[in-house]
Amino acid sequence: MEITRPMSLISEQERERVRQLFANKLQDEIRVIVFTKEHDCEYCKEAKQLMEELAQTIDKIKVESYDLTKDADKAKEYQVEITPAIIMGKDDDMRIRFYGMPAGYEFRTILDDIIDISNGRSRLTDSTRESLKQIAKPVNIKVFITLTCPYCPSAVRTSHQMALENKSITAEAIDAMEFPQLAEKYGVVSVPKTIVNGKVEFTGALPETQFLGQILKAIK
Repeated sequence: MEITRPMSLISEQERERVRQLFANKLQDEIRVIVFTKEHDCEYCKEAKQLMEELAQTIDKIKVESYDLTKDADKAKEYQVEITPAIIMGKDDDMRIRFYGMPAGYEFRTILDDIIDISNGRSRLTDSTRESLKQIAKPVNIKVFITLTCPYCPSAVRTSHQMALENKSITAEAIDAMEFPQLAEKYGVVSVPKTIVNGKVEFTGALPETQFLGQILKAIK
């Protein structure tokens, strides 16, 4: 019986470009956990396939897949309630998250996240990194985006890099089109919209110093 293989999401030309990028940039092994579910999840299969295709370009990306319902204990452990969910980090430190399908403008975001996590260092300025080290209170950053928004990757990358610099920070990118009820709950009418600890919010891709200021405001 002939087995039909799924069509690749990444073209061979793009795959080779990614392979070279990762070969030159990645240092340490990273973990990627993908949560999906069988029903009522339009892009679950694609999100899982995309991360598996990226993992095929280099042996330093290890992908684990779980079902939100069947693997309820894992979902509870990682505090995942919606799918598709992509969680990235090293060892047990998994605080950089993307909810939705990282396509469009956000494809490059995922590539940069993988590189930074592997290297264990963000691309933020020294002064911002020093300020982030002083934060001891828990911080949750939600950045609502759409895949066609050219300004959204900047906001997502800033939040993810800040999470990389401080283990008290968890940063989540959320596709507002994929999760409209969640977007409505947080009053999202334009993107990128960022909510810090559920009480400080702002719209637009702020420079890192202003972004940091909003975080400090949220933990006062």
